[in-house]
Amino acid sequence: MAILLGFAAFIATLLGGWFAMRKRDALHLILGFSAGAVIGVAFFDLMPEAFELGLTRFPSSTITLIIATGFLLFMFLSRVFLLHPHAIDDHHHHHHPSAVGWLGAGSLSIHSILDGIGIGLAFQVSPAVGAVVAAAVLAHDFSDGINTVSYILNHEGDNREAFGWLVVDAAAPIVGVLSTKFFSIPGPELGLFLALFCGFFLYIGASDLLPESQHDHPKVTTSVMTLLGAAVIYVAIQLAQF
Repeated sequence: MAILLGFAAFIATLLGGWFAMRKRDALHLILGFSAGAVIGVAFFDLMPEAFELGLTRFPSSTITLIIATGFLLFMFLSRVFLLHPHAIDDHHHHHHPSAVGWLGAGSLSIHSILDGIGIGLAFQVSPAVGAVVAAAVLAHDFSDGINTVSYILNHEGDNREAFGWLVVDAAAPIVGVLSTKFFSIPGPELGLFLALFCGFFLYIGASDLLPESQHDHPKVTTSVMTLLGAAVIYVAIQLAQF
């Protein structure tokens, strides 16, 4: 069952990425939605799970420190790699995504591996727990596909490169599920991993995708899309808990 749900996540991610590539002319709206979705995943999914798992062994101050470390680490790596940024309007004149685009897509893919690990480990606890975790993963995997494609296209990548990263991100949950057949991660330590990626996602959404979505485009429309992205993630995660 866990492996089948991993394949379901694969399909959901591909569908989201396909949507992003077909609607490239409305990239600012997709970026606005993606920013809200990424921030929503950080606040409504990763952060609560990090505290729930981590507090069984670590104090809340440690978990918040890891979240801050993730945010600041991604900021540092982004600024180191983004030495010669190009305007998004010129991205079609280049054929290779900047290192920060790869860094962002790679982070999203690693998070997708953790999604798969979460599904696999949850099923080790019980089928009921596994089903709830899988529902939450599927709820935002469509947005994951949009986020991955948007991040590459926003950093000088073309459709071929975006599709390559989309396949990597889509396959990541399957890899995560399969890996849990060979090892297990204690809950508190898994909580720290989730806290780290929470920080990554907060930076990606608030400091990268959100400003780009507002660049030379109507502020009201893109802001509404950002709110919609966050709201969709929140509602989906709440429904998954029932």
